[in-house]
Amino acid sequence: MSARTIVITGGGAGIGRGVALLCAERGDHVAVLDKNAEAARETAADALARGAGGALGVRCDVSDEGQVERAFAEACGRFVAPYGIFANAGIDLGGLVHELPMETWRRVIDTNLTGVFLTCKHGLRHMLSAKTPGSIVCSSSPTGFVALAAGASGAYSATKGAISSLVRCMAIDYARYGIRVNAVVPGATETQLMWQNVAAGEIARMREQLSQEIPLGRLAQPDDPARAVVWLLSEESAYVTGSHLVCDGGILAKASISV
Repeated sequence: MSARTIVITGGGAGIGRGVALLCAERGDHVAVLDKNAEAARETAADALARGAGGALGVRCDVSDEGQVERAFAEACGRFVAPYGIFANAGIDLGGLVHELPMETWRRVIDTNLTGVFLTCKHGLRHMLSAKTPGSIVCSSSPTGFVALAAGASGAYSATKGAISSLVRCMAIDYARYGIRVNAVVPGATETQLMWQNVAAGEIARMREQLSQEIPLGRLAQPDDPARAVVWLLSEESAYVTGSHLVCDGGILAKASISV
């Protein structure tokens, strides 16, 4: 298969980085977008070492349309129009709704939901202009379907539920152009985001507790959901669109009550 261009937001760490490196091993051109410019460049360098046909690290805040537009222009100028897009960048700022500052709510919405919208908007423009069929994968979450037992995740959960709805709509709108749109639903994964709202001294205890509660008995490593994303980006999933690929160790399949 000839080298394809894959654009990944939030590619400097975690699942996004895992996807970049796995795509590199397939010989793809990889454009790594991340708010952390150094992390983006490091992932791009590692992708080249893994066999990428080409790699580019770009600083990009996905909540800023100008930055997203410029990042896609740079990626397409270096390579060709994207075949695959992984709209993955996100943050998690917890808090009860009645205590949540408007600034925090907007920051989560702007990054997680608007960021996915802007990534898809400008990615689709390049794909349609080049008449390139392909695949878009957006990061949803189990929190888009159920509430976390620990609570205080209203803003994050709202964005993930909205992303799931957006995925279904885009899948229908762009199927006629040969562009598939799906969501990946990662469970608890060993990333910085996973522990963003957990005190450092509590992480080890929480990791052990979660491992007991997850049916498969462990948290995911970034490569676990990354492999699911790479499958959705490949021709092996050519008849899959508008779907959610759940990669959560069994969390959504398990009832929360002990009967």
